Amino acid sequence: MEINVRVIDQNDNKLFSPKTPTWEKWLSPQQKVIKVVATDADEENTDNSDIAYRIIDQEPKMPADQMFAINPNNGFIRVNAGGLDREKYPTYTLVVQASDMRGEGLNEETKVILTVTDSNDNAPIFTQPLSVADQPVPILHFRKASAGLRRRKRDWIRSNEDKVKKIYYSITGPGADQDPVGLFTMDRDSGILYLTQPLDREQKPIYKFLAHAVADGGGTGEEPMEINVRVIDQNDNRPVFSQDTYLGEVAESSAKGLEVIKVVATDADEENTDNSDIAYRIIDQEPKMPADQMFAINPNNGFIRVNAGGLDREKYPKYTLVVQASDMRGEGLNEETKVILTVTDSNDNAPIFTQPLYEALVAENKADALVVTMSVTDGDEPHSPAWNAKFTIVDGDPGGLFTVKTGTNKLEGIISTVKGLDFEKSGKHTLMVAVENEVPFATPLPTATATVVVTVEDVNEAPIFDPMQKHVTKREDLEVDADVVQYTASDPDYARNRKYRIIRDPAGWLSVAKDTGLIKVKNSMDRESDFVKDNKYTALIGAYDNDEVPATGTGTLIIQLEDVNDNAPTITERVIVLCNKERVSQLLAVTDKDGPGFTAPYSVSLQGLSKSNWTARMNASRTGIILNLATELPSGDYTVVLRLADNQGLEQDSTVQAKVCDCTGEEVVCKGRVAGGPDLSVILGILGGILLLLMLVLLLLMFARRRGGEQKEPLLQDDDIRDNIYYYDEEGGGEDDQDYDLGVLHRGLDNRPDVIRDDVLPNFMPAPLYRPRPANPDEIGNFIVDGGGSDAGSLSSLNSSSSGDQDYDCLSDWGPRFKKLADMYGGGEDDDDML
Repeated sequence: MEINVRVIDQNDNKLFSPKTPTWEKWLSPQQKVIKVVATDADEENTDNSDIAYRIIDQEPKMPADQMFAINPNNGFIRVNAGGLDREKYPTYTLVVQASDMRGEGLNEETKVILTVTDSNDNAPIFTQPLSVADQPVPILHFRKASAGLRRRKRDWIRSNEDKVKKIYYSITGPGADQDPVGLFTMDRDSGILYLTQPLDREQKPIYKFLAHAVADGGGTGEEPMEINVRVIDQNDNRPVFSQDTYLGEVAESSAKGLEVIKVVATDADEENTDNSDIAYRIIDQEPKMPADQMFAINPNNGFIRVNAGGLDREKYPKYTLVVQASDMRGEGLNEETKVILTVTDSNDNAPIFTQPLYEALVAENKADALVVTMSVTDGDEPHSPAWNAKFTIVDGDPGGLFTVKTGTNKLEGIISTVKGLDFEKSGKHTLMVAVENEVPFATPLPTATATVVVTVEDVNEAPIFDPMQKHVTKREDLEVDADVVQYTASDPDYARNRKYRIIRDPAGWLSVAKDTGLIKVKNSMDRESDFVKDNKYTALIGAYDNDEVPATGTGTLIIQLEDVNDNAPTITERVIVLCNKERVSQLLAVTDKDGPGFTAPYSVSLQGLSKSNWTARMNASRTGIILNLATELPSGDYTVVLRLADNQGLEQDSTVQAKVCDCTGEEVVCKGRVAGGPDLSVILGILGGILLLLMLVLLLLMFARRRGGEQKEPLLQDDDIRDNIYYYDEEGGGEDDQDYDLGVLHRGLDNRPDVIRDDVLPNFMPAPLYRPRPANPDEIGNFIVDGGGSDAGSLSSLNSSSSGDQDYDCLSDWGPRFKKLADMYGGGEDDDDML
């Protein structure tokens, strides 16, 4: 069996490698496999040429990650562990590194590919490992540089069948017969692998293709073997800065060692190698004043720092540095960039107040009120952090009543009040204000201060109730004139008298003593009133002082009303309709305005004549009444009187109007007149009223005819109340009350349902109709004779039986309206005026 070694090389010299011996897969540890040799052109027998070897990678790492070991001094590679198995792991790839300076200096790498082969069927099988002395060990030399771009021989591929057969070699895959085609070629007869073009690791770091061995005549020589070509990096890329020019700032008073700016360069060569290991240095500085090394740079990370004192913005406002980045730790390819540093002003001038004392007058109780504006001067560069002022109140404001802010021009300090000042607590405040800059002083400098004297101006303040909301609890049946609470206010001002008044009392239940603030009951309170929400009644109380323009403060009084049993239960349904046969029970709902504890369970009893025809009892929950018709009654309307009592015994009579119809069961059908129409007595009353009205009109006409020309008392006086308009500003007043139900007059009160009034007739008179008044005065006479279109007939019917001209003077006694008519047609004083 053979082990074939594939070596990646980059020079034109053929590597010397004797024919490799054959080992079985049971090779034991410590057996030498191959030797690698590297040389160094530096002086012999020195550290610069003292080389150490090490294996830095193994693929695959099975069955152990250290299957092979190398002697660091002579480069012998040996088997380090058992378990070599061609069927599982036919090939091992080792990366070997050679470093001078005894392993700490420059280094180079090479790749060793070990193929584990099987035993030859015709060859003897060793039953014991060969001794080290008996093992010829192949030697692999590290690459060395060569010039030119000629075709380079990389390695040869050998088949152990070439001893008995003619073998032809070829390769396939990327770089061979696939893109990039022809980059690698293989000699058909010898199996030597050639590189036709230079490789670029940055474009493709590794190539993988297959090698084929085919026997002459079509027979198969070997299975295809994978070839991995790893491109070893060369230093062919310069460092590249991230910016062509860097801009930075440095303060003129900066201390030595202060980092100012960082430059960054990158290298496209392989990372973590000398080819990409960059070192920085400053190669030029302009100006070279006051020293030629005012700045230094960290060679490893590119941080530029101040290296000397003496930066002066007024003399040298700007520095230009030329920075170089070189790979190979500063010894390889290099690139340059510019760094422009602007020297900024340092805070070496303290701000100074333009005046040492400021005085201001501020009215009390005003928050965010402007107190005073202070100004300063500063000798540093305008609008720089060393010039911008920053103010602080350092004394005289322990309560935090004031605040100071910097104005927009950065040289003004504006003092304002945070909250209202209290003249009664302190009429004067003396503040000490200090000024600094936005950045600390570069050198020790005194801090300027100014004094601000604030005088507080007294103003009339409103009285203040304590608390602003006062809560009390009272029974709703508190007697009139009983005390509710004394609710008083205090006045922040001195020598002020306070008076009290009711500002808002929605139900008019309260009164307040003007001088003491004692609140009493003026009218009975009612928890069940619409003015009470959640058992709370709210009133607004005012307190005002005796200033020329009184200031008024307000407080809220909230009275929690405790319920008392002052409302008897009532029935919700007041009208029911039922059949007189197979009667169905009527469920009547009961309500009580009182709260829990004064309501259910209720009790009920029938009163008066209702006891003989009806039965009533409470339902199971004793919150509703079950009413039944006890006997069959003729169809008609009946009044049922029920007396209801709550659980405290408070009772009240309620009436229910029951309409009994001649029908059976639940489906109530009332025959005859429509249910709910007016009673016969009501209709007769209305007809009687109409008849009476007509009789009165006839009597009036007859009376007017008999009067003739006699002058009697006018029917309408000049100050007749009907000539005036009255406004009723209270409930129950005004003409709206004329819209009432006449049927009420025929029945008694709710607690006297047995009293029926039939002796009251409605006073009803239909409105008369009138013909429109003529516009021409000449036709007014005819209008009068015709009666003006009145249903009462013409006015001529009012004349006496005598003939001749009518006497209109009597109309003057009937009031202003009739007097005007008499003057028009009776020849009075106003005839000319009317015409």
